[in-house]
Formats: sequence, structure tokens, C-alpha cells
Amino acid sequence: MSELKREQLAILFETMTSLERRIANEWNNHNELDFSKSHILILDFLAMEGPKRPSAIAEKLKITTGGVTVLTSKLLHAGYIEKTQNETDRRASQIHITESGLEILARSRHHVETLFEHIFGMLTADEIKTLRTIFEKCI
Repeated sequence: MSELKREQLAILFETMTSLERRIANEWNNHNELDFSKSHILILDFLAMEGPKRPSAIAEKLKITTGGVTVLTSKLLHAGYIEKTQNETDRRASQIHITESGLEILARSRHHVETLFEHIFGMLTADEIKTLRTIFEKCI
């Protein structure tokens, strides 16, 4: 790798880190819901896909099942999700979103749209598509 390319990649890494920090700060500063983005991702996944086992949620969010347990406990306590046992295998449970969960998800989507507009609103649709293409290529 050339020295110029290495320098440019270091600058890109710093820029991406700053952007990630800005997104987290914006989320935290304007978060009226008191839930992390991972909580919202779980609700969104359940709303779109229906009831899921904790292992499926872990796979989707790329976290451990222990992480799912920690995240879902707050959602369970708030009444946004429910956990049911499988009729044939009592060790297996499924998690599904409740009506309250759907309502809080709708509120969170408005919050996310506002956040995206604030951070990415100056970009054109083509610029966003280019960024996505570049990031997907890196993945």
C-alpha cells in the first residue's frame, strides 16, 4: 500500500469515527424515548418479521444471545415486547412486539428521520447511494 493511500485511509478512519460519535451524540441528546438504537432495531425487526427467537435477533443485530437478553429485559419491563414459550419445546422462547411496542416504534421512526435529516440532509440521493455502494464494497 502506498504512503499516500495509507494517509488517506487514516484520515477516512478518523472521519468515520467522528461521524459515528456525532450520530451517537445526536441520538443521546435528542432521545426522548430512553432507549438505545439497539432497542429500536429489535422492535423494528420484530415488527417487520414477526415473532422471533432470541438467537434470530442476535444474528440479525450481530450480537450475542446474552446481549439480546440484556436488551430485551428493558423492553419486556416496559411492555413493548412479550416473551412466550414454545408449546413443544419449553426451553425455546419467542419474542413478539406488543401494540405499545408498535406505538413507541412509530415515535422512534420520527426521531430517526429527524436525526438523519439533521446529519445527512445536505447530501443528494446520488451521494447517499454512492456512500452506500462504497461501504458495501468494504464489507
